[in-house]
Amino acid sequence: MYLRTVSDEEADGEIAEVYAAEREAMGSVMNATRSLSARPDLIAPVERLLHQMRDGFSLGLEAFRMITLVVAKHVPSSYCSHVYFRGLTRFVGRDRALAIQADHRSAGLSERDVAMLDYAEQIAVDASRIRESDITRLREVGFSDLEIADIAYAAAFRCFLSRYFDAVGAEAEPEFLDEDAEVRSRLAVGKP
Repeated sequence: MYLRTVSDEEADGEIAEVYAAEREAMGSVMNATRSLSARPDLIAPVERLLHQMRDGFSLGLEAFRMITLVVAKHVPSSYCSHVYFRGLTRFVGRDRALAIQADHRSAGLSERDVAMLDYAEQIAVDASRIRESDITRLREVGFSDLEIADIAYAAAFRCFLSRYFDAVGAEAEPEFLDEDAEVRSRLAVGKP
């Protein structure tokens, strides 16, 4: 980490609450979360927004993780690629997650999932090129405007967080790194 962050011993108030909740849910406090403590007044609001978005995601957690993995590849963010690859494997298995990360268009996904991930990818690459016709395509494969908004929120928020994590030097924890060196290399799309 490039910046000084709040240690467990120094944590109090909202930071202590965020750390405690993450320790309870995951067994430890992630470097990503610690990196947010460099701006103590923002850690709780950022965490609340992430949890509200993810926990209330209209398309479910599997879709949220697919979107995040695809966006992380294009940001590019090694940290988020490693973390969300690990999370997605719990839903779709390792081989399927690898296929989605390599190219979601040829991963055997439904037309609806491909359209969702195409839209998320475009947000990560260059959202200024999105047109009404892109939204029409999403509606044609069955997405509601609320679901389209959720895809946009998830993709745009991941761009923000991934870039922040890289900017302050957050590194993926060993438990998120795949055992296979070739897979780790594929997921190292940004900083090594």
